[in-house]
Amino acid sequence: MSNQSEATTSVLDVVKQVFSAIFLVAGIVAFYYFSEVQLLYRVLGLIVIVGLVAAMMFTTDLGRSVWAFFLESRQEVRKIVWPGKDETMRTTLLVFAMVFVVGIILWVLDMALFQAVRLLTGQGG
Repeated sequence: MSNQSEATTSVLDVVKQVFSAIFLVAGIVAFYYFSEVQLLYRVLGLIVIVGLVAAMMFTTDLGRSVWAFFLESRQEVRKIVWPGKDETMRTTLLVFAMVFVVGIILWVLDMALFQAVRLLTGQGG
């Protein structure tokens, strides 16, 4: 019996997802079809349609799992220990210094290779 209820739930979820996609496409088509209407009203109408589609999608199993994922992600972001101002400044300055040093090394290497090619081709002195 539980297999029938799961099948019914999944069929209902598929129907909701299909109608959500249809409503979303219809909203986008309406946005461009009513181009003579003021842009503010078209944008507000599209926002309302997207909100209704999102609400319909969040009633499906997929929508609930996506919402649970966002909530768990938010909890994980709160666990992050962000660096302080001093550590950020030191790291930033170190990155700038390393970029400068690597840039000089590459410039010297480029100049040496350029001179070597000039000597090999007989264009330099």
